[in-house]
Amino acid sequence: MRKHIVCFGDSNTHGYCAATGGRFDETQRWCCLLQEKLGDGYLVIEEGLSGRTTCFQDPIHEGLSGLEYIYPCLMSHEPVDLLVIMLGTNDTKERFGSSAACIALGLKRLVAKAVATTDCWSGGKANILIVSPQNIDGRYITSDVGATMGCGCAEKSEELAQEFAKIAELAGCHFMDADAVITAPVNDIDFMHLTMEGHRQLADALAEKIAGIFQDKE
Repeated sequence: MRKHIVCFGDSNTHGYCAATGGRFDETQRWCCLLQEKLGDGYLVIEEGLSGRTTCFQDPIHEGLSGLEYIYPCLMSHEPVDLLVIMLGTNDTKERFGSSAACIALGLKRLVAKAVATTDCWSGGKANILIVSPQNIDGRYITSDVGATMGCGCAEKSEELAQEFAKIAELAGCHFMDADAVITAPVNDIDFMHLTMEGHRQLADALAEKIAGIFQDKE
């Protein structure tokens, strides 16, 4: 059986394209590129939802709390060999009123619930890679999404990597900082979503990271 990798994230995992308002296609999205790079021995499963948070209930849109969906997600894809979590961008929204440290605590809850979903894990033990997202560019506030995102999002996003790294160490998870491996800037429309080049660079880095994770397990 192939190794099942569930990629659990928000619009950047779904593949939102700011230039079109639609979605990058299967030759452009990082999950699809990751599948191509890892090869036939792996099954990369896209579980991206625009607006998804770690644990916060959005007062404007329903169904966006990752904490509420992680159990059925993992159980529907069992056996799971690796869960990749890339969230945090939406948690910076002003309406949630959370600091980077509090967002990390939301991630901690999400990870704990994933770990506790014992029946889904191949071999019976959780295997999780936390990926902190690419930083939001401060110019987002001048874009069409600035008013709904609110103030302070870019500043909080810059602090997520160090906070998420602490949670990864505490929970025994693997960690990668997407902002450190993506050199392509975010798009110049909303200043927070990955460009096509950003998707490629993230897929390259994740392929190397994931191959190392499974090599270490052998």
